Amino acid sequence: MPCVADWLNNPFSIVQGIFAQNVPNSDWEKKVTEYFKEKLKENNATNWVPSLNDVPVHYLKPNSLVKFRCMVQDMFDPEFYMGVYETVDPNTNARVLHFGKYRDVAECGPQQEIDLNSSQTVTSERQTFYCVPVPGESAWSVVVLNPQFYAYISASQARVSPSTSYTPSRHKRSYEEDEDMDLHPSKQKEQHIGSGGNIHGCVEPKRLETEASAGHHLISPNCSPPLDLNFPLPGEKGPACLVKVYESWESFKVNDVLEVYGILSVDPVLSIVNNEESSALDPMECMDTAEEQRVHSPPASLVPRIHVILAQKLQHINPLLPACLNEEESKTCEYPNLTSLFVSNFMSELSPVRAELLGFLTHALLGDSLAAEYLILHLISTVYARRDVLPLGKFTVNLSGCPRNSIFTEHIYRIIQQLVPASYRLQMTIENMNHSRFIPHKDYTANRLVSGVLQLASNTSLVVDETQLEQGQLDTTGVHNVTALGNLITWQKVDYDFSYHQMEFPCNINVLITSEGRSLLPSDCQVHLQPQIIPPNMEEYMNSLLTAVLPSVLNKFRIYLSLLRLLDYSISDEVTKAVEEDFVEMRKNDPESITADDLHRTLLVARFLSLSAGQTTLSRERWLRAKQLEALRKARLQQQKCVNGNEL
Repeated sequence: MPCVADWLNNPFSIVQGIFAQNVPNSDWEKKVTEYFKEKLKENNATNWVPSLNDVPVHYLKPNSLVKFRCMVQDMFDPEFYMGVYETVDPNTNARVLHFGKYRDVAECGPQQEIDLNSSQTVTSERQTFYCVPVPGESAWSVVVLNPQFYAYISASQARVSPSTSYTPSRHKRSYEEDEDMDLHPSKQKEQHIGSGGNIHGCVEPKRLETEASAGHHLISPNCSPPLDLNFPLPGEKGPACLVKVYESWESFKVNDVLEVYGILSVDPVLSIVNNEESSALDPMECMDTAEEQRVHSPPASLVPRIHVILAQKLQHINPLLPACLNEEESKTCEYPNLTSLFVSNFMSELSPVRAELLGFLTHALLGDSLAAEYLILHLISTVYARRDVLPLGKFTVNLSGCPRNSIFTEHIYRIIQQLVPASYRLQMTIENMNHSRFIPHKDYTANRLVSGVLQLASNTSLVVDETQLEQGQLDTTGVHNVTALGNLITWQKVDYDFSYHQMEFPCNINVLITSEGRSLLPSDCQVHLQPQIIPPNMEEYMNSLLTAVLPSVLNKFRIYLSLLRLLDYSISDEVTKAVEEDFVEMRKNDPESITADDLHRTLLVARFLSLSAGQTTLSRERWLRAKQLEALRKARLQQQKCVNGNEL
């Protein structure tokens, strides 16, 4: 019976054994998948599989089993490979069958040659995805909670010599220490500056370690231009991988978030073969092909290959939640009963968690409890369906009244970053609008999709900071970028540029706009901030707020926000009729100001209010509370309008 070390450190030996027992029966491939699926269910074995998200690739054993949580940034053309091939010894004429699945290069024994004309040869097809770490992934969400993982990594580092002179800039810390670092970025900064790291505002500590190894290798020995790893967000770090999928690749598409388990391939032969192929091309005839070859077959030391044995599309990337939460998907999960138990236990203590979160956000928003209510509703909102072109469930909030050129908005983003698994702060300056690449576009020369800032994974929180906007002129790029932002907010889609046509890519991005007055961008709801506290030192106030919250409480907030997004919701016929009658009465009493948009917004507020309390149906009580919140919000806007004498 193979031990853990066999299927983790040498999965090829397992595949070879199954192949040898079942050839020429084609069922061997299915049996390989079933074998590893069963192994990963044993004793929480997934925690023993090293992750490319956490460990630099040169600390991992080549041809070992690894996992990778990633977003599909691009998909290349399908490629053909020899699924089964035969070698022959010219001296003895002895023939041996080999499998080519999960390999980049066909292997031959000594004194053996591949018989390309063999009747035993099976040509198969696989799909290659170019995958990157989830854009904007928060540092807390990549902390591995199982300490057994660290024991395995220590053992791996003892077994495998690094392929470079890289020295880790930090040791693995306990979960509590990671929380402390997340909540005290000044400590983080001191540590990394001390080790010679560059600190930028949007660089996250979780990827600095991987970058340390990758950064030295971006320029190849022949002095060709540095390889662009095509990350959507500026300052992103981490490994990009070519993920080769063998089954059911039609179910995966660009921007999907996947977790894959597969065999790591970093064979240096790949770089040699690719260089030889590129140098053999006629530059007069195949100039485009050389660039495409460079992009599609980068050095394996920079862009490792993963040959997928198992892959699943993730509903969420919150490590504090079970992977499968939908009823249908939970049936195929590792422990469906434990999943339902987890959800029911957490739902039973939902009320105090909501109260604590409301208090926490109220303090963060300088004592404004109404703005905190709406921020909770925004953070649990999600597009749950589409009716024709209209996305249902989006709830973009414009938080106006924010101090101009203040660190307040930066700290609000820091707090959101501590609550959600993936986020990005977009500073809406003239410089950024005119020079940033928001919309992904197709590069036909390299035959790849060049990423843009708006190529984000589903449920990413995008904070648009409009307080940074000053007078200036938008150029053509700037106008296109602002238009793209508006389309994302209104229609939850981004039109990727394919030169000769635009292609719609639907998305599900939570957008929060912070501004001084009313935003230039569209929104579903404007909430004007009314601070009840004016701290003499904003930085000190916000830091003390994050320091005061316990890591265990913070984890409850994170579970709360992720879990409620995934709950189903409905309105009974009885309540629907009552709401319609109530709306008719509202129109009679105030026909000028009550519109269909007001009804739609109030229904959204009622939906998220119900879900925030753990209720999956609308009650009369929640409907009245939603009307009350909307009345308070509108009254505040009207009051501000009277003060300023113009529209907010």
